[in-house]
Amino acid sequence: MNLQAPDGAPWFLHAGAALLLVTHIGGGATGIVSGGVAMVARKGGRLHRRAGKVFFGGMLAMTGVGATVAPFLPEAQWTNTLAAVFTLYLVLTGWQAARRRDGEVGQLERWMVFMPVGVLAAIAAASLMGVGKGDPTFGAIYGFAAFALVGIAGDLNLLRQGGLSGPSRTARHIWRISLALFVAAGSYFLGQPKFVPEILKTTGLNFVLPLAVVVLMVFWLVRVRLPRRRKPSPQPVAA
Repeated sequence: MNLQAPDGAPWFLHAGAALLLVTHIGGGATGIVSGGVAMVARKGGRLHRRAGKVFFGGMLAMTGVGATVAPFLPEAQWTNTLAAVFTLYLVLTGWQAARRRDGEVGQLERWMVFMPVGVLAAIAAASLMGVGKGDPTFGAIYGFAAFALVGIAGDLNLLRQGGLSGPSRTARHIWRISLALFVAAGSYFLGQPKFVPEILKTTGLNFVLPLAVVVLMVFWLVRVRLPRRRKPSPQPVAA
């Protein structure tokens, strides 16, 4: 996101633009690092919980600035706007899935379902009006549309059941947070190549790191769905 005040603007506009840009980039960097730590840490452990809190704060900063500022840039960046809104939805609902008790639904979940519906409506309208034509990144919004449908289906299922329990609640948390991390990692490593260190591009790590998020997401989704083996109870020793 190219956030700059126009030449000749008052100093406080330049300062505000710089502050928003630092918040956006800093939040994204914080989210990528802390999210990576949370994905490899033992689930439910102290490191996982602390990294998750840092990830939540960083992603709120990144998506909040992106969603509110991108539409007002000189060249409205609708791809960034829709990506930021949808990622914000993933972070909020994924975070709440981990905080809810089994079989519990809050007001946030009841209202958040309108965010992916709005994203779908915006994508449909943009396609009909030809918005983003010629923008090579605009095609990415159809990927967001597909996941928005998955998100809506999951939200409606959550509301219909009156909350999720056990592995279903954990899986909701995993895929939403992991997908949000993938968007953040992909936005930097794939979407901003001129800022990526040359060694990462020459070794292909700029592609490997975002894909690693997907691999770990699938691993944890499978892991949480597999029945845990119970250790056999020790046999009593005959007197």
